[in-house]
Amino acid sequence: MPATFQLLFDSEPADDGFYEALRSVEVEENADLPGAIRLTLPVTRSEAGELTFVDDERLKPYANVALVVQPESGSAECIFDGYVLAHRLHIERGLTSATLSVWGQDASWLMNLEEKVREWVDLSDADVAGTIFGEHGITPADANGADPSPTHPESGHSLMQRSTDAKLLRELARRSGKLFRVCCGEQPGQRIGWFAAPDLAADPAFTICLNDPEAWNVQALDFEWEVTRPSAVAARQALFDDPAEDGVDGGTEDAGLPLLDERGLADFAGRPMTVRLTATVDDAGELGQRAAAVLRDAGWFVRCEGEAELSRLGAVPRVGSVVEVEGVGSTHSGSYLLWSVRHTISADSHVVRFVLLRNAVGPAPQGGDGLLGGLP
Repeated sequence: MPATFQLLFDSEPADDGFYEALRSVEVEENADLPGAIRLTLPVTRSEAGELTFVDDERLKPYANVALVVQPESGSAECIFDGYVLAHRLHIERGLTSATLSVWGQDASWLMNLEEKVREWVDLSDADVAGTIFGEHGITPADANGADPSPTHPESGHSLMQRSTDAKLLRELARRSGKLFRVCCGEQPGQRIGWFAAPDLAADPAFTICLNDPEAWNVQALDFEWEVTRPSAVAARQALFDDPAEDGVDGGTEDAGLPLLDERGLADFAGRPMTVRLTATVDDAGELGQRAAAVLRDAGWFVRCEGEAELSRLGAVPRVGSVVEVEGVGSTHSGSYLLWSVRHTISADSHVVRFVLLRNAVGPAPQGGDGLLGGLP
């Protein structure tokens, strides 16, 4: 049996008739993109001659829609809380196989409604994010201040915003090595704004097992690695308040994140790859943070993709959590960051397709044969 789920429209639960008509619902969470939802409904003609669901008030522009999932074991999770933004109506002759697809995006879309011009002075990136989240009724995550953020002093380069709030925070997150996203709390309406580095030291939320004849929970996994990425950054910049002819050095080989296993990109590749960074900054510390951000993005050189029934996983996978993979050899077994999840829910199944990323691989196999080097 699939896990149960509940849809809410403007905080009101959907009625039984809506669930009976609903063909499928898909929800995607992503570490660096807005969450999205798609509802697929059959379309017929009502007694009044109108098409069903097309003008449904529950599916009107900017209607709030939320989805809560309750697995067979474990806690319920709100995996989407956002707004209806688009319809796509497909009609065939005689209304056979006519469908309505309803698409929405999470609450971060409200941060895209106005392009603003304003100056941020004497505030760090994390302070800017906290202010913007507060203006939109979004609670900043506790982790947002844990990682250093550049500050924009009046005596140096203030931060000029000429974009929407969402675009500004996404750009600040990219150049400081953080993740920006808005996700659900435990209940719909509890919106959490993340502007933080992932917590790679967290305990695994659950374990993915492929080969255990009793405890397996996925049918197949696909792994890939790719080492054409920088493992070092050279950075030097002249400053307003520093007369040094050569400027300050902000180069680094450290992304500032713990490795999820023994061998990072440089160690595994065996050949360093260096890029040069030029950035307008006010001190060497900010230049170093910008350089580390380049390596954080480049460091996710291992990728794992898979698919599972939610009932077998036993927990609702949430983006940003750490997941353990076991039984796939010393190179690829170990901890991963859950980067994206796509839920596909129908009347008889709840399938999750996931992408895991990793900034390291395990130790080299000792005497093992074959591609996986022996199973641990």
